[in-house]
Amino acid sequence: MCRLAAYLGPAVPIAHVVVDPAHSLLEQSQHANEAKLAVQGDGFGFAWYGDDGQGPGLYRDVLPAWSDGNLLSLCQMIRSPLFPAHVRASTTGETTRLNCHPFAHRRWSFMHNGQVPDIDRIRRKLEALLPDELYLARRGTTDSELIFLLLLAHGLECHPAEAVRSVVDLLRVHSCYGHGCDEAVRLTCVISDGASIYAFRHSSDARAPSLYVAETGNGGWILASEPLDAETLVWSAIEPDSLVRLSQEGLTRLELDLALERAA
Repeated sequence: MCRLAAYLGPAVPIAHVVVDPAHSLLEQSQHANEAKLAVQGDGFGFAWYGDDGQGPGLYRDVLPAWSDGNLLSLCQMIRSPLFPAHVRASTTGETTRLNCHPFAHRRWSFMHNGQVPDIDRIRRKLEALLPDELYLARRGTTDSELIFLLLLAHGLECHPAEAVRSVVDLLRVHSCYGHGCDEAVRLTCVISDGASIYAFRHSSDARAPSLYVAETGNGGWILASEPLDAETLVWSAIEPDSLVRLSQEGLTRLELDLALERAA
């Protein structure tokens, strides 16, 4: 499984999350504590938003995060009030730059930790549900990017909770969803429009990949697959089957009922 982190608050260098903490995202790329694999070496990436309403900027590569000579310099020099970052352990899709997270479309960025194990069997059905604009926006071959586009197609920009419910329902209908697959459907996703960050956890076997949140000393917030620094920050786990929003007003838990099956 992958590791991810995101920050929202007063502008700070990206290194504040990716490099500097004792258990930074860079450290997790080689020594993850709560992932199936300790090493996440199939590429990395980060996106960042500015105060000018532009963005997101995007930097991704197929190198392991610890071996990219540009990563430290960029993370130290780029300051942003909102940025997601990701290190990849691939489950679906080749190790190419187009398959590295985060994915971006217009103002939105998206990253995913988890899998849809039978995605190749159901890909054609799901892609047929995309409007032409979003189908043509697809660049890679991952289940993650397809989930992102499906969220956009189902109203993410106006109704995030309803979009999440709709996409989970699609997977319940079309995927093996724990029946006939060796692996479970697992979704821990972080999404941003440049003003807020949304995050949700869900799985077909009640074992969604981990996600924690902490308030920083400067009035900001960090989401991370694993606590970055347990000594200086207080971390709380995001509950499974829940959707949270981080904004300038703080942390908000949004109504998200994934307990009952719905018709697709």
